[in-house]
Amino acid sequence: MKVQMHPDARLVSDLQSLDQQIAAIEKEVAALPKHIAAIEKALESHLRRLEADRAALSANQKDRKKLEGDIQMGEQKISKLRDQMLGAKTNEQYKAFQHEIEYAQNEIRKAEDRILELMTESEPLDVNVKKAEASLKEEQKTVEAEKKVARDRTAADEVELKRLGGQRSDAAGKLKPATLSAYDRIRKKGNGVAIAETVSGRCSACQINLRPQYLQDLKRGETLMTCESCGRFLIYNPVVSMEDGTRVSMS
Repeated sequence: MKVQMHPDARLVSDLQSLDQQIAAIEKEVAALPKHIAAIEKALESHLRRLEADRAALSANQKDRKKLEGDIQMGEQKISKLRDQMLGAKTNEQYKAFQHEIEYAQNEIRKAEDRILELMTESEPLDVNVKKAEASLKEEQKTVEAEKKVARDRTAADEVELKRLGGQRSDAAGKLKPATLSAYDRIRKKGNGVAIAETVSGRCSACQINLRPQYLQDLKRGETLMTCESCGRFLIYNPVVSMEDGTRVSMS
C-alpha cells in the first residue's frame, strides 16, 4: 500500500516546529532578567557584607582613637597631680594625690590593653575589607559584562522572534480555520505538543496501540487524523533504512 502524508499534517508539523522554536526563545527571554536579578542580588549581598566590615573597622579605629585620647588626658592628669603633690601640706593630702595618680595609671593600663585587643581585632577586618574590595571590583565587572551579554542576547532573540512570528503567521494562514483552531486547542491541552508520530503501531505521545484499520487509514493519508486516546494529530513517518535510504514500515 502506498504510504503518504496528508498535506495538512505536514503544515501542522511545520507550525508546531515554529511554535516550539518560539517557545524556547520566549523562555530564554524570560529567564535572562531572572539571571541578571540573581547575580545582582549576589553582588548586593557581597556589598552589604563589605559595608558591614568597613563599619566594624571604622568603629574599631574610632574606639582606638578615643582610647588614645583618654590615655593622653590621663597622662596630663598624672603630670598635674604630681605637681600638686609637691605642694601637699599633710601626709593625708600626699596619700590622696598618690591614690589618684595610681587610679589614673591603672585606667591608662586598661586603655592600653584595650587598644592592643582592638589592634588584634582590626587586622583580620582590614584584610577582609581589602580582599572584599578587590573581589567586589572584579565581580562588578563580571556582572556588567553579563548584563551586556543578556541585553545583546535579548535583542537578538527579539529579532528572531519577529522572524519566526512572521513564518508562523504564514504557516497558520495555510491551514483551514477549523484545523488551526483544533491545533491551538490540542497544543494547549498537550503542554505545547499537538502532534505525535506512530512508532511500532503506537502513538508516540501516549503509547496507546492504534487499531489496525485506523493505522491503515493513517498510512493512506486521505484525512488529517488524531489519536483516539490523547487527541493529538497523528503522523505516520516510517523509519529510514540506513542501508538503502528507503522508508521501513514500523507498523
